[in-house]
Amino acid sequence: MVQQRVLIVEDDKHISKLVKYNLEKAGFICEVTITGEDALDILDSQQVDLIILDIMLPKMDGLETCKQIKQDKNLSSIPIIMLTAKGEEVDRIVGFELGADDYVVKPFSPRELVLRVKAVLNRGIATESSKEILSFGDLKVDIPRCKVSIDKKEVKLTAMEFKLLVTLIQKKGRVQSRDQLLEDVWKLDSDVTTRTIDTHIKRLRQKLGDMGKLIETVRGYGYRLNEEALD
Repeated sequence: MVQQRVLIVEDDKHISKLVKYNLEKAGFICEVTITGEDALDILDSQQVDLIILDIMLPKMDGLETCKQIKQDKNLSSIPIIMLTAKGEEVDRIVGFELGADDYVVKPFSPRELVLRVKAVLNRGIATESSKEILSFGDLKVDIPRCKVSIDKKEVKLTAMEFKLLVTLIQKKGRVQSRDQLLEDVWKLDSDVTTRTIDTHIKRLRQKLGDMGKLIETVRGYGYRLNEEALD
């Protein structure tokens, strides 16, 4: 089995050493850097399966690093777990809006972090759908393999974009409020006011091209997957 590579971007040597030790013990190949600038250089030259990114970095902080990664079409599909001492809900929202896939607050359990890494890499798809391959016109969603294709050409989605698409498909035809999607996809409290959903829907539609019209906006409420849009 091919070992997956994790890039750890953390300027605290004790934390980066702890993370690296536990991930390597779990079978991952790890590389550590302390700045966002160095992380971008590494990503330009090496294949990475997941990034653990601290927010409080010297010079360019983790949020700006995340933003630049997600804006690069060659890197945007790499899942990112934000690692920070900030525990406020608003900090999580900012990270998610920039495209982060998960958020771990310091201090954390190394075992929990390893489990979160595995969950993000596995795309966190519900087991009830693990044997489904769904098709809508030229759009094919292979849930077990976590792949999306249009006219047999693969579409690169982030873990959260994929989970959002699958959630809409699982509840096709039914309107999903932003609050409900936040709970189902991001596991956030329903009283959080955010444009996280709108941001991810916009990106998802852009990546799906003409098939993005499947995702219908229901003004004042939320979104639904409308198969009739293909007619």
